[in-house]
Amino acid sequence: MSTDTQDLSDLEEIDRLEQAIQAFIEGRIDSDRFTAVRLQQGVYGQRQEGVNMLRIKIPGGRLNADQIDAIADVAETYSQRGIAHVTTRQSIQVHFIPLAKMPSAMRRLAHVNMTSREACGNTVRNMSACALSGVCPKEHVDVAAHIDGATRHFLRNPLNQQMPRKFKISFSACESDCAQSLLHDAGVIAIKKDGQPGFKVRAGGGLGHKPRESIVVEEFIPERELLFSLEALVTLHNKYSDRTKRAKSRLKFLVERFGVDGFLEKYREEFERTKQALADQPYPRGEWREQTGQQAPGSGAVRRLFAQRQAGLFVLPVVLPIGEVSSPQLHGIAALLRANGLNEVHTTQDQNLIILNVPQEKLSDLRNGLASLGLHEPATGDNVVACPGTSTCRLGITASTVVAPMLSGGKADLRFRVSGCHNGCAQPETGDIGIYGEGKRMHGKLVPHYQMYFGGDGTGGGKLALKGPSLPVARVKQAIARVQQAHLESGESSFFAWVHAQQPDYFRQLLADLGEVKADELHSVMQDYGEAADFRVLQLGGGECAGASQVLIGANFFEAAHEREYRNALVFQRKFDEAAQCNEAILRLLGSGVAQLMGGAREDDLGKLAIQLQQLLPGEIADGLARAADALSQANEISHEELAIISATVDDWTVKVAAFAMKQDAQLDLTEAAAGLLV
Repeated sequence: MSTDTQDLSDLEEIDRLEQAIQAFIEGRIDSDRFTAVRLQQGVYGQRQEGVNMLRIKIPGGRLNADQIDAIADVAETYSQRGIAHVTTRQSIQVHFIPLAKMPSAMRRLAHVNMTSREACGNTVRNMSACALSGVCPKEHVDVAAHIDGATRHFLRNPLNQQMPRKFKISFSACESDCAQSLLHDAGVIAIKKDGQPGFKVRAGGGLGHKPRESIVVEEFIPERELLFSLEALVTLHNKYSDRTKRAKSRLKFLVERFGVDGFLEKYREEFERTKQALADQPYPRGEWREQTGQQAPGSGAVRRLFAQRQAGLFVLPVVLPIGEVSSPQLHGIAALLRANGLNEVHTTQDQNLIILNVPQEKLSDLRNGLASLGLHEPATGDNVVACPGTSTCRLGITASTVVAPMLSGGKADLRFRVSGCHNGCAQPETGDIGIYGEGKRMHGKLVPHYQMYFGGDGTGGGKLALKGPSLPVARVKQAIARVQQAHLESGESSFFAWVHAQQPDYFRQLLADLGEVKADELHSVMQDYGEAADFRVLQLGGGECAGASQVLIGANFFEAAHEREYRNALVFQRKFDEAAQCNEAILRLLGSGVAQLMGGAREDDLGKLAIQLQQLLPGEIADGLARAADALSQANEISHEELAIISATVDDWTVKVAAFAMKQDAQLDLTEAAAGLLV
């Protein structure tokens, strides 16, 4: 298990969050601004007033016994429910924590080097991985080193503090692609080409609104260039994604907007610039090896006792119904690990756990110990994943956690993915059968429905599911049973192959009668599972998975800080012309930010921007931008000494702009965005 994840936690930022909570309680910070602050620290709103969810980042899903105990303590001490929830992105969520208790919960996690920083909001989220990386006979490399390196690289990186929307990255250790690059903003797949180790990189995948399969941006890239590629993709998102239409603000929409060729062209431009700036930065290195077997775990996560590549050791999976595990169970698992000399557990994308490095002689004791905790290995038919839905989520439309336990994959052990809304946190487009909740009007009444999907698989060689009909919730179990029966009668063992062999309208015709509701039948479809009252969609002011509204100049300051880091790196490499271009970018970003703050418009031409600022804000800030822009325009083959003078001028001007912006908006805190300059 990799332990190279130092400095993930930061006690000082937890102190700052505590101060922000107090300021919010006292009315000194408005709700929108405070939402952005707490999302950055992984604190998410719930349907229920007065409590929040804490999302804990688990890079690659890797946990040890001390960390499991810490999560148990958080659930037991600070949550009103005492339950932890494993997500499809291998994070862990603890719900029903009063806001005032959040800092204490975070400090408990910090003691075991765990963080919730950037687990929510418009940033690079938790990095997921194939759960068997490190022990799989088929792997080329344990991607833990690359996940840890990328996690450290992006965590608190100014580039991704206020992006247009979230950004998700997956790492797979071989071509089986168990981490599902197909559906990620960026997906990394370890490969070998002509005997040389490296990676394939895919980008622009996504589910939810307009599902899209990712495209290949690098057929092969050497290990030393992997971070260049990932940063280039994050930069593309930050630079070009739409900050005004948040529903279309993901990397997949840039592929749609520019076209595949146009997207690749912009990617290559950004890659070359990133490669220059990060050329001297150390890069993560893994232990590459020859494959010792071709056995893959199936679609993404092992569901049976699995022989590791290490002789005599096994992976033991533990099923968590709809991803939930109690505090006593977590403490019990940690104690069981220690009693058997074990210390590595992974969360999986199917919301379960796997225990690694189990010797043959320990299996019986481990199974007995798990049974005493009410836990066991997966069984045929229980491969069911569900998001929280209306149990806690502000966006939830249907009770996904109620219907999910009622479903069974049957003899074929089908994979079910159940989401409470179209955002698809349970990844319905990747299940054998996936459903997401929605409301549809029938005979003037709002009726709960599930949109159905069939034949999805996000792993290597897979496809996103075919869209089926939307059916009343009350009839969805009947619909699923009918589809399962049709599959069994076909004689085709592979559900995936069977689905994709059907005619495009096959499932709509098969289930057509279940979607028809006569007026006198309306009463039979009006309730969601677990509800006695007629269905309704609560108006809770929107969810927060898309992040919070931003103050644009704050985002500009973070991007300027990123340019400042690039500038300093390029100076160290004696690439002075390239470093000067970073100064131009800083002036453009912050000058446009001030102009927009004063009611003006973004302007990329520095000369025109200087004129606009003189009209909007005559004085020191406008004059300073004009002088710095003039100095840059006159410099030809700029020297180190000239650049140092201009850079100092730009940095002094940045401090003045920050002071002005914070004076204009008393709630604006640019301390972190202008780190190293403000004192």
